[in-house]
Amino acid sequence: MSFVADEIRSQPEVWRRAAAMADGSSAVAAAMPAAGARALVIGCGTSAFVAQSMAWLRELAGLGDTDWAFASELPPLRRYDHLIAVSRSGRTTEVMQALDAVPATTSTAITAEPDSPVAARCDHVVDLSFADELSVVQTRFPASLLVLWRAVTGDRIDRALDDCTHALAEPIGLDLGRYDHFVFLGRGWTIGLAHEAALKMRESAQAWSESHPALDYRHGPISAAHEGSLIVSLGGVDADLLDDARVTGATVLDPDLDPLARLVVCQRLAVSAGEARGLDVDHPRHLTRSVILEPGS
Repeated sequence: MSFVADEIRSQPEVWRRAAAMADGSSAVAAAMPAAGARALVIGCGTSAFVAQSMAWLRELAGLGDTDWAFASELPPLRRYDHLIAVSRSGRTTEVMQALDAVPATTSTAITAEPDSPVAARCDHVVDLSFADELSVVQTRFPASLLVLWRAVTGDRIDRALDDCTHALAEPIGLDLGRYDHFVFLGRGWTIGLAHEAALKMRESAQAWSESHPALDYRHGPISAAHEGSLIVSLGGVDADLLDDARVTGATVLDPDLDPLARLVVCQRLAVSAGEARGLDVDHPRHLTRSVILEPGS
C-alpha cells in the first residue's frame, strides 16, 4: 500500500484538526491578514494552486484585496500589507527568494516544517505539521490548509467535513484503463482545485490531464474531448456545459459533494490510475519533496 493512499484516507481526522485551529489557536489568528489588508499568497506547484483558491476565498469573504502568484512569477511593482508563503517543506528556493523580493509589512509562513528556513524568514508561522506527508505527492497538506482557510475566512465547512468521509467510502466505479485523457473544470475558487487535480493526475499517473476555468472550456479545449476522456467538475460548473461535454462521447463526473471532497475523489482517481499503470505513486519520476536550486540555476 502506498503512503499517499494512506494519507488520502486520513483526511477526515486531519481536516477536523485543521478546522479546530480556526477557533482555538491564537497563533493562527495573529498570522492571518487583518480585514482590509492588501495581501499576496504565494507558492510553487500544488501550493500555488492552493494560493489561487485562498486569494479568491478571501476576496469573496470581503476581507480585502488579495493577489496570488507563483513564487517564481511575482506581480511587478506592487506592495502588500501581508505576504503569505505556502510551502509544505519550507525549503523551496523560489519561495525563499520571493520572501526577499516582495515588499510587505508582515509575512506568514504556512508549512508542515515550522523549523524550516521559510518559517525562519517570516513574522508568523502556521504549523500544519500534523498534516505532513511521507509521499512526494501532496494530498492532505493542501486540503487541510484550505479547510483552515475557509474556516478563518468565515466559510461554512460542515458539509466539507461530512462529505470527505463519503468521498472516501464510495467506490470509484470507473474502469480507468479506458481513459487516456483527463480534464478538470472549476469556477471561482474551485479553478485552483481543478489545476491541483490535474497536477495530481500528471504526477501520479503520468497521464494527459488538463484544467480550465469551466466557461473557457468551450473556447478551444473541448475540441480534444473524445470517448477516452474523463471530465470532472470541481464545483459550480454549469449543467449545460457538462451536457456539451457529454455530446463529445466523454464521460462526465459531477459528484454531489463539497468542492474539497470532490478534490479527494480526484486524488483517489489519480492514485488508482497510477497504480493501474504500475507506477510508484509516492515517488513520481523527476520529482523531489522540495525544489532546492544551486546558485545560478
